[in-house]
Amino acid sequence: MQVKIKRLHPDAVVPRYAKPGDAGMDLTAIDVAADKGFLTYKTGLAIEIPEGYVGLLFPRSSIYKTGMTLSNCVGVIDSGYRGEIMMKFTPSPYGTDYDIGDRIGQLMIIPYPEIEFVEELELTQTERGEGGYGSTGL
Repeated sequence: MQVKIKRLHPDAVVPRYAKPGDAGMDLTAIDVAADKGFLTYKTGLAIEIPEGYVGLLFPRSSIYKTGMTLSNCVGVIDSGYRGEIMMKFTPSPYGTDYDIGDRIGQLMIIPYPEIEFVEELELTQTERGEGGYGSTGL
């Protein structure tokens, strides 16, 4: 599948898969801004997500080395967004921050169904029923 991408900065790195079979493409930081206790890393890239698809931004598994957390857990890039891809992290007083040029996250582009809710008075019964958090064991 081909997706249009635009470099907004000459240092921007086009995302790519690190290894064959990887699900996410690595995103690279070209700039960082501190704002109200958060660190916003810029990629210098804008993409055109096709209609019927969504771009999802995840932290890399190596984030544990920094102590940081992605502030919105998973970023969502809708098909109508044409701005710069950025990732906002909550820094840790016990870890380290990413440097410019580091791979800061992963981008996955996946299809999604268009949902139309049908309101009903009753839902189909299941074995689990209304059991919530921890109801199926540890």
